Amino acid sequence: MRERKFKILEGWKVSRIIKPCFKLVAELKSSPGMWAITSKELGDHFTSLRFFIMFLLIGLASLSAVYVAALTIREAVAAAPEIDFVFLWLFNTSGKGLPPFTTFVGFLAPLMGIALGFDAVNDELNRGTMSSVLAQPVYRDAFINGKFFAGLITTSLMLMALFAVVGGLGLILIGVPPVTEEVLRILFYLVLTVVYVAFWLSLAVLFSIFFRQTATSALGCIGSWLFFTIFFGLLVGLVSNALLPLGSDAVPLEVLKHQKLQTGLLRLSPTTLYYEAAGMLLAPYQRLLGPVMLEQIEGAIPGPLPLGQSLALIWPHFVGLFAATLAIFAVCYIKFMKMEIKSS
Repeated sequence: MRERKFKILEGWKVSRIIKPCFKLVAELKSSPGMWAITSKELGDHFTSLRFFIMFLLIGLASLSAVYVAALTIREAVAAAPEIDFVFLWLFNTSGKGLPPFTTFVGFLAPLMGIALGFDAVNDELNRGTMSSVLAQPVYRDAFINGKFFAGLITTSLMLMALFAVVGGLGLILIGVPPVTEEVLRILFYLVLTVVYVAFWLSLAVLFSIFFRQTATSALGCIGSWLFFTIFFGLLVGLVSNALLPLGSDAVPLEVLKHQKLQTGLLRLSPTTLYYEAAGMLLAPYQRLLGPVMLEQIEGAIPGPLPLGQSLALIWPHFVGLFAATLAIFAVCYIKFMKMEIKSS
């Protein structure tokens, strides 16, 4: 009975995400101005040098990580042929000094969204083409929506191609095809990565609206990326030590409170949310997130966690990333609709 209720709840959650996506696609098709902006931006993105450079950079780094991981997996499978979820190891196995595929994607994928969005609006203003575009039968909301959807479609197609190439290379190298659950976990990981890149894309569009100079907006985006990727963890460590300092005679309860505070503060970063959710999807034997107590491990039957329960654990992470993306884009939308645009 519980499994049936969980399946119904899981289907309801998925439908709450899929239905708005279909509505957005229908709106995109029904708005001629939005479709014109989107198709024009798609052509610019796919023929631009920055798109080629970013795809080449992320592709080479990812393929290198997968190649090293495949060599490590082949040695492990030869020693223990009964290992489960071999194909998923391609995405979270490191070797020979190279980090795993998930680390490369989590570190470099935000640059993809930033590169496509940091000059989405201010470049049009500086060149004087904004007023000419809006003089056509194109509404303001169609302009900003088309810009964002074009970047989102471009990043989605780029990530789909990257995942397909990585999966094909891994299949050739290790010779073990993925099972159904592995394919589903990789697809959910792809969706998570698209939402993660969409967050940085919306942030880049926000900077392009607030700053007139493209160099300033680019520096703001890069600074935000470096802050959340590198410096945020250091800042959280200082804040948690200041709020709940631990002495040499700290009891286990104080250590647990300190660890929970630090984990909660770290989850304010989109990078932390992404890495935790990706780790849960690609490591079926991972059962918990955050601090783990002995009482939680004692008596547990070793084995992989079902896909539905893994999704239930990372559902707050996905909702947090999705809500942050919508909130930032809502600010972009309101600011752009109120912006004064003078004809050149």
